[in-house]
Amino acid sequence: MKLPLPPLPTALQPKPKRPGEAERVKPLDQVKEAGISAADWVDERTSLSGAARWTMFRKIPRGTNWFYTLGSATLFAFLSQAVTGVFLAMYYDPSATHAYESARFITNEVFLGEFVRGMHKWGSTVMVILVFLHMARTFFFGAYKYPRELNWLIGAVLLILTMTMSFTGYLLPFDQRSYWATIVGVNINGTGPLVGPFLSDFLRGGAEFGSTTLSRFYAIHMLLVPGAIAAMIGAHLYLVARLGTTAPPWLKPHRSESAVFEDRV
Repeated sequence: MKLPLPPLPTALQPKPKRPGEAERVKPLDQVKEAGISAADWVDERTSLSGAARWTMFRKIPRGTNWFYTLGSATLFAFLSQAVTGVFLAMYYDPSATHAYESARFITNEVFLGEFVRGMHKWGSTVMVILVFLHMARTFFFGAYKYPRELNWLIGAVLLILTMTMSFTGYLLPFDQRSYWATIVGVNINGTGPLVGPFLSDFLRGGAEFGSTTLSRFYAIHMLLVPGAIAAMIGAHLYLVARLGTTAPPWLKPHRSESAVFEDRV
């Protein structure tokens, strides 16, 4: 026979509710209920909750450490570049006669213009460094092997696209340094076998370096490359969620107790 539980002390007993208190609903609870109802309304028509659970709630291998955050850091750097690039594009004029003046106006006259331009300028360097570190981590951890070969190829394409975006964005201030550095870069591309001369003509927008080159670099930097990077990132993240991540190479595979018992027998 079970003994009854001792009664709670008076100080720990809940206070009796006042008349009408049970019917009252706090404003915060009303906001929560409204948010849940809105989320349920959207999910009922789109069925996105299943995809969100499949993406976020997945198994993580043992030994996961800070090295695994390099991919997320690179994604954050790309989003930062996209947001700051949109604000810079609101004031930038991609013409040979006004490009430098518009860049000077952004830096000296626009509210927080120097800050946003600095974020965009240094963010491009940070993104390139993070891409190389992420690729190095993938290589040394052996995450390019079966069944993740396709994801490794997508990462290589993302590396090339990131370098292309940095190269095309370097010309946009259209000062003396960016002008002559881009001429050198385009001429180096022209020395490549077979496609080199055609690639140089495409980047210049003709046989000579001129105003068409600036507008072409601006279109590639603002439209073509970011769209391709966004598509590649989507495919990359899908494969990461589909195939999972690899454990660090210095960890041995975990063996169950049943497998150890069978080996002893």
